[in-house]
Amino acid sequence: MSYGIALVTGASRGIGRAIALRLAVDGYDIVLNDLPVEKENLGSVAEEIMKLGRRVLECIADVTKEDQVMHMIEKVEEIFEGLDVMVANAGICIPRPFLESTSEDWDRSFDVNGKGVYLCYKHAAKQMIKQGRGGRIIGRPLLSIYSATKFVVRSLTESAAIELGKYGITVNAYAPGQICEHTLE
Repeated sequence: MSYGIALVTGASRGIGRAIALRLAVDGYDIVLNDLPVEKENLGSVAEEIMKLGRRVLECIADVTKEDQVMHMIEKVEEIFEGLDVMVANAGICIPRPFLESTSEDWDRSFDVNGKGVYLCYKHAAKQMIKQGRGGRIIGRPLLSIYSATKFVVRSLTESAAIELGKYGITVNAYAPGQICEHTLE
């Protein structure tokens, strides 16, 4: 018996691998995603999942490319006839001191860690809506992108404060929340 179909991005190793294996143990059929350079590792995870008696599909795709994410979701629907769980796990970390970081580091990190998650959520949600049986994606209605950008400010502020404190620089941020215009009487 299958509890459904789970797609895990960044599934070739680390946290993604562990999530995929756990979901397989729990009774889900698994779609594994990662980049072409991880094809061999992805194959190893697929073998482990098959040994657990679950169906598995490998989808090589770059989550920062909308056409590739769309094609991945289409393939899942074609092969497994649906999608029940999207685990947008793919992510990168470029460890570099703040003052040595580059705008290319920023762009690449946001492409994978922000845009990649956004595209996976968006296209998985479209598939789940089309199926009419719900699914598992968590987000804040209407404010998802706004909230994500504001959390970036919070995290960047905290990290910069830690690194720049030794120079006597204080870094603070404010979070006013939603602003409604009204007149004072």
